[in-house]
Amino acid sequence: MQEGGNGLFILGISCFYHDSAACLIRDGEIVAAAQEERFTRKKHDAGFPENAIQYCLDHAEIKTGDLEHVVFYEKPFLTFERLLYSYITAAPRGLSSWLKSMPLWLRHKLHIPKFIKKKLGFEGDILFTEHHEAHAASAFYPSPFDEAAILTIDGVGEWATATYGYGRGREITLLKELQFPDSLGLLYSAFTYFTGFKVNSGEYKLMGLAPYGEPIYKDLILDELVDVKEDGSLRLDLSYFDFLGGLRMTGKRFDTLFGGPPRIPEAPITRREMDIAASIQAVTEEVVLKMVNHAHRETGLENLCLAGGVALNCVANGRILRQGPFRNIWIQPAAGDAGGALGAALSVWHRYLERDRTAPDGRDRQKASFLGPVYSDSYIKEFLNSRLIPFHELPEENRAGTIVEHIIAGRIIGYMAGRMEFGPRALGARSILGDPRREDTQSVMNLKIKYRESFRPFAPAVLEESAADYFELDRSSPYMLLVAKVRGDKRLALPSNGAEDILARLNTRRSEVPAITHVDFSARIQTVNKHDKPDFYEIIKEFENQTGCPMIVNTSFNVRGEPIVCTPEDAYRCFMRTEMDVLVLGNTILLKEEQPPWLESREWRNELILD
Repeated sequence: MQEGGNGLFILGISCFYHDSAACLIRDGEIVAAAQEERFTRKKHDAGFPENAIQYCLDHAEIKTGDLEHVVFYEKPFLTFERLLYSYITAAPRGLSSWLKSMPLWLRHKLHIPKFIKKKLGFEGDILFTEHHEAHAASAFYPSPFDEAAILTIDGVGEWATATYGYGRGREITLLKELQFPDSLGLLYSAFTYFTGFKVNSGEYKLMGLAPYGEPIYKDLILDELVDVKEDGSLRLDLSYFDFLGGLRMTGKRFDTLFGGPPRIPEAPITRREMDIAASIQAVTEEVVLKMVNHAHRETGLENLCLAGGVALNCVANGRILRQGPFRNIWIQPAAGDAGGALGAALSVWHRYLERDRTAPDGRDRQKASFLGPVYSDSYIKEFLNSRLIPFHELPEENRAGTIVEHIIAGRIIGYMAGRMEFGPRALGARSILGDPRREDTQSVMNLKIKYRESFRPFAPAVLEESAADYFELDRSSPYMLLVAKVRGDKRLALPSNGAEDILARLNTRRSEVPAITHVDFSARIQTVNKHDKPDFYEIIKEFENQTGCPMIVNTSFNVRGEPIVCTPEDAYRCFMRTEMDVLVLGNTILLKEEQPPWLESREWRNELILD
């Protein structure tokens, strides 16, 4: 409960598809934002975000009656129109999918104003933005630019699957849109499904798998599946897909084209899946670059803002930076549907109420995306004492030094401090930390702590001022949304015979910081500065002081199939369920060897829905 006081409050809501969320703004300033999954502990929770809403209200110390406006992030009747089109087009094949989706539509989605008013006890009108309008607003309004081109790309929202336009001051103008069923996001999701990963969840795994393969299917995809124009618009050959009316993303012709049925989830990953991943990633990057170049030609601006689920493809973002025509880019850290709640609220403030933006000062208005709950040291200690959990206090003067000693010793640290991140990335508030110089850090984190696929890479959290010394990157990347190569002078020579086995390639030391160097010498980079996260910066700085290395490994504080931890209770549970060695909660530190036995059965893993 931090804010209080007067002001005009607007609540933005996104829900009922995936990653539901709420965002509260006051007089145009972002006050609080959170995803519902963090409270319900159900990953990608699509339900009404009542817990996230309550958090936002509590943080601002207001009640529903203090809200001036409530806004929903899309227009449900347009979405329903598109669904009717899809089912009619595919009939009778889409009957089972239709029957599965209709109950939620009839109960809630077609009655959003009534439903929200009843849930909140709100007496005013419920406002609506269009889906891609919310994405565009989330990309431009928090950005550091007074004017910029805007590009939004996702699976689908109402009818649109991609839009481009520009923002200037408080105005946003969307010039053109690509419409369903032609969608780059759905194309990528189809390959996510085909390679055995979960749609709307596993796309980042497909991106992480791509460097292990060769893009041998790229021409096949462009010849058979999708016709891409010079401006980045595209047309899918729907005879290969089943998402119009079915419960699968791909059809039998797709299977034949790629030599067999989809990979069964959790089955071994073969060379076929690696090469398919590399191919669709190459196609995606090519399409995105064409869209970016077209947006630049049409707007003539030097800045670009990005949002939509495809904007989370940080490999493509890195290529935009290196090869695109824009001088600067800014990507909404909650680029998916969760960020729609933020964009909808800002759209009401600037477009509906016609309120001006404050003059840019070189920094964005996202508040480093630390917009979620925070827990005081007194709350943490009360929790630990009430459970008779052994802990030690961390005095401020040697807090960073104590944590770094454990990292250097090869221990894996669960770290929870400050306000929780908004968006899918852990940025140092709900993180697991390790030593990037150790060859075993990646395998230990993946297999013994995260319980996830061994091929998946980890990100470096590097001091902003030192990033260019290790990576081919000439600017900050605070939200872990850019991929860049490790500098040549930090790489190590590799054996001339390239290993076929994924684990053999993974375990080959490739650089001075092997734990964060992917098989293609790339890294998904988070730059850290003292202004945005002083406590996290001090840990990395102390690690540099003691080792000469200005970075640590940073991954999200959760296990596979679980949302990132929110509360001290969540953090302790995750700590005890895994082989994590040390837990830092605010200014307290817990050592695994001092903890009482964890009595929970290992069957807890069966309760998680794997992504």
